[in-house]
Amino acid sequence: MTNQNPATTSLVNKPIEFALMAERAYGDPFNEVEVDVVFADTAGAMWRVPAFWAGDNVFRVRFAAPRSGVYTWRSACTNPDDPGLHGQTGALTALPYTGSAELYRHGRLRVAQSRRTLEHADGTPFLWLADTWWMGLTQRLDWPDGFRRLTEDRVRKGFSAIQIVAGPLPDFCATIATWDPQQTNEAGWPWEQGFARINPAFYDLADLRLAFLVEQGLVPCIVGMWGYYLPFMGVERCRQHWRYLVARYGAYPVTWCLAGEATMPTYARHGTPELDRDREIQKAGWTEVARYVRELDPWHNPVTVHPSWMVPARASLADASLVDFDMLQTGHSGYTSLVPSVEAMREAVSQEPRIPVLNSEVCYEGIMGGSKDEIQRFLFWTSMLQGACGHTYGAQGIWAMSSRDEPFKGTTGSWGDGFWQDVMHYPGSAHVGTGAQILRRYPWWRLAPTAQAASAGEEGVPFRFVARIPGKLIIAYLPPNCLPWADPFPLDLEPGVHYEAAFHNPRTGQSVPVGGVTPEDGQWMPPRKPTMEDWVLVLEASR
Repeated sequence: MTNQNPATTSLVNKPIEFALMAERAYGDPFNEVEVDVVFADTAGAMWRVPAFWAGDNVFRVRFAAPRSGVYTWRSACTNPDDPGLHGQTGALTALPYTGSAELYRHGRLRVAQSRRTLEHADGTPFLWLADTWWMGLTQRLDWPDGFRRLTEDRVRKGFSAIQIVAGPLPDFCATIATWDPQQTNEAGWPWEQGFARINPAFYDLADLRLAFLVEQGLVPCIVGMWGYYLPFMGVERCRQHWRYLVARYGAYPVTWCLAGEATMPTYARHGTPELDRDREIQKAGWTEVARYVRELDPWHNPVTVHPSWMVPARASLADASLVDFDMLQTGHSGYTSLVPSVEAMREAVSQEPRIPVLNSEVCYEGIMGGSKDEIQRFLFWTSMLQGACGHTYGAQGIWAMSSRDEPFKGTTGSWGDGFWQDVMHYPGSAHVGTGAQILRRYPWWRLAPTAQAASAGEEGVPFRFVARIPGKLIIAYLPPNCLPWADPFPLDLEPGVHYEAAFHNPRTGQSVPVGGVTPEDGQWMPPRKPTMEDWVLVLEASR
């Protein structure tokens, strides 16, 4: 038979999809054949796009044209004797995108020229503010009502990304719980039991959710699986898994996170002789998979890895150059995690070669009954003013999507109470969103930490949280008076620059004017904060 692919037009940056139908009989198409489709524009640029098995004898391909113009395509199958999959040809014309979806208007993400932040393909700066939905593709976050409700809440609060796992999940020991029913969505597990082959029906339902995130302006940070499954699946199966994800989602504006806690062995290995062995297997294996993903993805979506505790992403692989932006994980112990988090961020942003850095997991709000909203504000603001490209929030009850209809169990014990339907309203999520909204009023991507933020101060006040654009803008975070960093301190000011100062409330976004500031002897002592809570002090140059 001849494949019918009627789509001849597309929109720039927006995926278009069509099908190829095998004409040869296969007992196991997923494992027996691979199909690529090579697209080319009139200037000679080429994109070799992997196709994904969609069930039965169907393979599908998704392509997003990066610019306007005419594109031709030709399919290539590992079985060249199958005319339905090999040698099919076609053409399409890509027109400018004129819709309202921000991610299609501005394009996919890339590392900015400064090497400190991320930006869109058109150069628009991107402030990463992610929420942690590790288990957001399970049926505990029901589609469409629950998923849409939580998405709309995060968009309204100013979030810009979602960290979500598209494979075997965390908090389930790989030795006993890989096939736990709580790892399923309405169509079952991501893979058939025993990792025999992928389950396309699982990803048909994931498609609806991930496409909705993109349409609402939230970049999916797609985590392939939790890292400790690799010794059980084998590297080749992990490569197959990632080929499938790149084929289904690479055409969308996404980022790739190779694995969660990539070098942490599964829970049953802790305290056993296999612990160090699995750790080395995982580090080597995920390094191999990282190379494969970077070679496979024709759009070069940014790649990272979610690390174990206090191990940066670029130290989680044997080759740090495979990581485009760095992720940290710095603890869940509330107040006692604050100093280590500050120190880890300060160290990470100083590393060479420079790449964007963010804290991707720290102090979920409500975890173990603690880490309340003041902790969330502190972690957001101190990270951003030390030079992070963004920040990831998380909440107990949301990361695992514990639902009133189906409370989450897992295999590590309960980390705390709370169902996502209630936890979504915790104040910390609104407060970090307010923080992002405050920063977006200014050219935040040009801010750089000052010496005051990077050097020791008086005893008991080890850090200053100040960033500036010389001669233009100064932003300082003043923590609540219950923390040792709250003591007043003078700000260094450039001679001859007059500023207008204001306090900004990091809980509400409202501002309290301070008035004009002219430096005397190069320093200025700010007035007392409006309250003993935390505040953000902003100085804008007026001339």
